[in-house]
Amino acid sequence: MNQTQTDSSKALAGLARPARYDVAIIGAGVVGCAIARRFTLEGAKVIVLEKASDILDGASKGNSAILHTGFDAPVGSLEQSCIAAGYAEYRAIHERLGLPLIPCGALVLAWTEDEEARLPELMEQARQNGINDIELMSADALRRLEPELSPRVHAGFSVPGESIIDPWSAPYAYLLQAVTNGAEVERDCAVSAGRFDGTAWQLETSRGTVEASVVVNAAGLYGDIVDAMLRGTSDFHVRPRKGQFVVYDKDAARLTQRILLPVPSKTTKGVVVCRTAFGNLLVGPTAEDQDSREQALLVPDMLAGLRKRGAEILPALARMDVTAIYAGLRPATEHKDYHVRAHGPLNLITAGGIRSTGLTAALGIARHAFELYRGLGHAPQPIAEPIWPRVAPISEHAERSWQRPCNGGIACHCERVTRAEIEAALDGPLAPASFAGLKRRTRATMGRCQGFYCLAELSTLTRGRLKHPINGAPE
Repeated sequence: MNQTQTDSSKALAGLARPARYDVAIIGAGVVGCAIARRFTLEGAKVIVLEKASDILDGASKGNSAILHTGFDAPVGSLEQSCIAAGYAEYRAIHERLGLPLIPCGALVLAWTEDEEARLPELMEQARQNGINDIELMSADALRRLEPELSPRVHAGFSVPGESIIDPWSAPYAYLLQAVTNGAEVERDCAVSAGRFDGTAWQLETSRGTVEASVVVNAAGLYGDIVDAMLRGTSDFHVRPRKGQFVVYDKDAARLTQRILLPVPSKTTKGVVVCRTAFGNLLVGPTAEDQDSREQALLVPDMLAGLRKRGAEILPALARMDVTAIYAGLRPATEHKDYHVRAHGPLNLITAGGIRSTGLTAALGIARHAFELYRGLGHAPQPIAEPIWPRVAPISEHAERSWQRPCNGGIACHCERVTRAEIEAALDGPLAPASFAGLKRRTRATMGRCQGFYCLAELSTLTRGRLKHPINGAPE
């Protein structure tokens, strides 16, 4: 057990369950994890209630892992201010938490005359959002920067501040810091009802009654349903928007050094091509509205369309192998902006409608939510010397376990995941309850063979240690 795990375990062992929490957070996606961290560091007694068997099991498990500058966010919106605050805080704290930051910049590319005509408007929007280090570029200049770009590109502009991060380690680190500093987490804990008596909430859950002075609804895809359950009404309606992705083999990552962005439409940011923190190249997402909040089914025709679009942007992609395909759901609503507000008479804060920019904005949303909490009359004392745990690196841009001695050997050869990494995840303070959770903490089975060679050994390593064991195939 490493020092971080030792400190975290001691913190957990010393906890006595309070009769009433200051704050109960419903949902352990990236927003709920960030809110738990902020409220805990500010001195609140926090419990996080997650209905799934593991954290990040909802919308947060499928994203493009880009740290956005917010250059294209609606000017003056809450989304823009939360992105700016979240971007700044991530850059300020990522080293202390052991999180990656891969500054690579982005290019916004116009592929038609109409898109080229929109570039000045988008650049002015970026400047209004405080992003001034942008530069208009001709097709020739773009191809000098990115030689593999299709000659069909018309023009574009650069956004140097865009970066690549790890999609799962960030929210995991946020919640780990919250837990290390006294927060509690209950998984497999669905909230079925709630009653506010004028002073505190009584939340009925599948693991018993939880009492809290304030409730924060960060339920993601179920945010409107939770709001309606607690308030009797909701100010927004979630219409899940599916995004499908294609992940190319690691050899494809050499085709571009930057994030390649389209000119966005009114409804979506469009298809992005970028490297990943894990050494692959990603193309996606699609934008497909649907009714189901649970299933994100892969559609062969849409995936073929993504591959075609990727090859239109980088023609050499047509010769590259695909490692993985996946889909995620975003909690889109009828509103263009985030829906983060306090319902004062009920001691309830709602953080809803957090779409594709949620990974970047989460820390900013958490700060905004805490200001709403203060506005409800709460003023806890911040922790004077908080513990700063470091998460084990799983990106390709830091030294990994396989590069160090005493790692127990390789368990997953495609992603070079060691037995020591598997053991550390299973023994950690936020140990995964499912194989999907273990994958997000280690990258095991996420490589070329998708678990074909390593699944048997992983089944042995995890036997009796996962609440939801491996069933013979990767989740």
